Amino acid sequence: MEDGREYVPGERPGWVINFVIRALAGMAVIFFVNYFLDSRGIDMAVGIGPVSLLTSGVLGIPGVALLYGIVLYQSL
Repeated sequence: MEDGREYVPGERPGWVINFVIRALAGMAVIFFVNYFLDSRGIDMAVGIGPVSLLTSGVLGIPGVALLYGIVLYQSL
C-alpha cells in the first residue's frame, strides 16, 4: 500500500464496515419510521429495497431523511 502498511487478506477496509453499519442503521430507521407513520394512519412509507439500502449506506441518516423528503414531495 502507499502508506507503507501491508495488506492482510483477512482484513477488511474500514469503509466497508462503515458502509454496512450505516446501511443497517438506515434500514432500521426506515423500518421504525414506517411503523410509526402507519400506526398514526399516515400513508407515506419509504420502501425497503436496494435503492434505500445504497442511499442509507452512502449518505447515512441524512440519506434516509432525503428519502422521506422525496416521498413527501411526491405526495404534494
